[in-house]
Amino acid sequence: MKTALAGLRAHKLRLLLTSLAITLGVGFIAGTFVLTDTVDAGFSQKVTAEADKVAVAVLPKERDELLPAKLLSRIKDVPGVRDAQGQVRASAPLLGKDGKAAGDLPTTAISIPTGELARTTIVSGTGPGGDDHAAVLDKNTAKAEGFKVGDTITVLDHRQERHEFKLVGITDPGLDQELAYTGTVGFTTATATRMTAAKGFTEIDVAGADPAALKKAVTAVAGGALVMTGQELADDLAKAAGVSTGAITVGLLLFGLIAMLVAALVIYNTFNILIAQRTREMALLRCIGATRKQVFGSVVLESAVVGVLSSVLGLVVGYGLGALAMAVLSAVDAPLPTNAGVTLAPKTIAIGLAIGILVTVGAALLPARGATRVAPIAALRSQVEEQTFRAGVLRMVFAGLFLLAGAGVTAAGVMMKPGEVTSLIVVMAGGALTFLAVLIIGPVLVKPLSALVGWIPRKLFGVPGRLAVDNSGRNPRRAATTTVALTIGVTLMTLISIITASTRVTLGAKLDDQFPIDYMVMTQTREPAIPREVGEKLRARPELESVVSIREGVTKIDGRDTGVGTWSGPLKPVVKTGTMTGFGPGMAAVTDFTAEQLGLKVGDTITVKGERQKVVAILDGEDTPLSSVTLSEAAFDAAFAKAEDSRVMINIKDGVNPDQARKAVEAATAAYPTIQVQSSTEVRGQFDDALDMVLMIITALLGLAILISLLGIANTLSLSVHERTRESALLRALGLTRPQLRRMLSVEALVLGLIGALVGVVLGLVFGWAAVMAMIDDAVYQVPIGQVALFVALSGVAGVLAAVLPARRAARSSIVGSLATG
Repeated sequence: MKTALAGLRAHKLRLLLTSLAITLGVGFIAGTFVLTDTVDAGFSQKVTAEADKVAVAVLPKERDELLPAKLLSRIKDVPGVRDAQGQVRASAPLLGKDGKAAGDLPTTAISIPTGELARTTIVSGTGPGGDDHAAVLDKNTAKAEGFKVGDTITVLDHRQERHEFKLVGITDPGLDQELAYTGTVGFTTATATRMTAAKGFTEIDVAGADPAALKKAVTAVAGGALVMTGQELADDLAKAAGVSTGAITVGLLLFGLIAMLVAALVIYNTFNILIAQRTREMALLRCIGATRKQVFGSVVLESAVVGVLSSVLGLVVGYGLGALAMAVLSAVDAPLPTNAGVTLAPKTIAIGLAIGILVTVGAALLPARGATRVAPIAALRSQVEEQTFRAGVLRMVFAGLFLLAGAGVTAAGVMMKPGEVTSLIVVMAGGALTFLAVLIIGPVLVKPLSALVGWIPRKLFGVPGRLAVDNSGRNPRRAATTTVALTIGVTLMTLISIITASTRVTLGAKLDDQFPIDYMVMTQTREPAIPREVGEKLRARPELESVVSIREGVTKIDGRDTGVGTWSGPLKPVVKTGTMTGFGPGMAAVTDFTAEQLGLKVGDTITVKGERQKVVAILDGEDTPLSSVTLSEAAFDAAFAKAEDSRVMINIKDGVNPDQARKAVEAATAAYPTIQVQSSTEVRGQFDDALDMVLMIITALLGLAILISLLGIANTLSLSVHERTRESALLRALGLTRPQLRRMLSVEALVLGLIGALVGVVLGLVFGWAAVMAMIDDAVYQVPIGQVALFVALSGVAGVLAAVLPARRAARSSIVGSLATG
């Protein structure tokens, strides 16, 4: 023990570099727990604070049901009830300052409780109280639409009639994700009921002295409704909030585990090099009586000390990362409770320490076992012999088996039905098996890859370049372990960029195929509520080439609720079997998936609203924007006499200015505030923005693995410089200048970085393709060549930067002193 601790004290820099990788990994995992624990605590605090105002809450058994209004009267008559109020919640579109409905979805109208049951958080102004002409808005909607307290707002009722209200307050939607998403407009209970025509309440809150007794009394009159105390309601809401943060936790921990895997490889490589460098030291210990068990224990103890120190430091880093993440979330007004104090829970401390220590000690076990094989006679040698590598038959057999298994499993995943979670999991399993094959065969690949990657540096950098390329492949096992950490990061970054690019191109192509149009007109609720006169007005506009109106309804066919529709305008449905020629009354076209569900084929008949229709065509459901069952206009209008259009698709004439055409479309829809006009460009732009955001976040998270792998390269080079002290001095004595020595080590790091990047790119390309095929039906494989080239270039540059300090240290060493060592 004393020997191990003395060795650590004597090599503080080595200790720092070794522990930094594990510190970052533990820090990320601890930071994830700090972030999610803090958010969960904030949820619980907020939920508890709100639920404390309620003695008993009554809710419908099913989510979509409503509590009858008469139940509120019965509850008010229950002994011990001081107050009871029902909550109204339904759609009521808010109009923006441009006269159009605000947001992509209608705002949700809610009733604002008063008195001791007031649970709504008012951040400015007041609640509506008893004023039926007052309203409140949530802070996000108010900010987006530019409304402030004192303004007049316009809201549509259930008949789409306009009503004006004075904005008296701004609310915080709190933990309700639906309200945060749709936006909220709050009224008195009477006004909310009148505006939405709600037939009941979504919840009834009760105030009273004894929640337990009150629950029993209210249950007796609740008629089967769900009754719970305020504390039970708080527990349920907190649990639901925990579920929403659970997915975030799992996702972030996945990146943390990747970082820990990379850190384990770095630690393993570091201890391997340390054991090789300390061969004489280990042999001398054996000569003076140390047993194999003591040598093994010495190395394990050293790794345990490194694990403990780096894990403790990782917890500190994790706390800082968690606090930083909370500050960022607070700054961007994330819909999360960010006012709770950042806490480091005992669970987080235990997990962080356990992972850090286990990974460090586990990674050091094989090198420690290798240390026990050092013969005492090695202490008599003047110089440590460099280990030679031979590709054994067993290594090649195992690599081949894993490679075949990985290829087979991946192929099986690709051949499964796209879009299923199972297919993606199978492809991931195939990737893991293939990676194990690469890990086993890595040392065999190092020499040919270093020759390939180093061909240009060998030509460009003269003698230092040739020496660097030779050195990069001199110890294949070490080089493979060094570069595999970088390979993991580059593989994942390449894979994610390919998935993102392929998804963008595939869905863009499908959007063009399904909707080869310039504009789409639909209601905010996506319901069939566009007056037919809108389509007629648009067809009269000279700027427009074609206008297609689609009408839809729902009825039962063979006992199933089935969408039935028709269209007017120049649209050619994509037919798989049968024909649409002469399509008219008495005929029906069915999409392929509906035909499969109902067991239909061309020539069969179906009954729609009492009328028999003959199936004359099976349509491609993916490429046809029509309903499950399509009838002729006359047949549809007879069955659904009052049906209005659900969508109107528009193409503008060639040569017409898009802005001019857009104004014509908006003019035709101006009288209908809930009708929205979208272009395919806008839809694709929104989708692209979302993909770019996801790619940016994932790249930043994977950057941690890249950083740790670069620390591994720096650590390996630093230890390698120490190992090759006499060799470097001899090269200096033979005429190699200090700049040339620095250049040699920098080129060596460049080659190592490029080897890792090259293998990572190849794996990323292959499994990026497999993942895309497993995720998306009829996917278009797209390689973002610029991004992939950037990953390779950055890996090389980062490798060179990692070599700066080791190269500088080697160049500053004394020639005479270095030759005298050993």
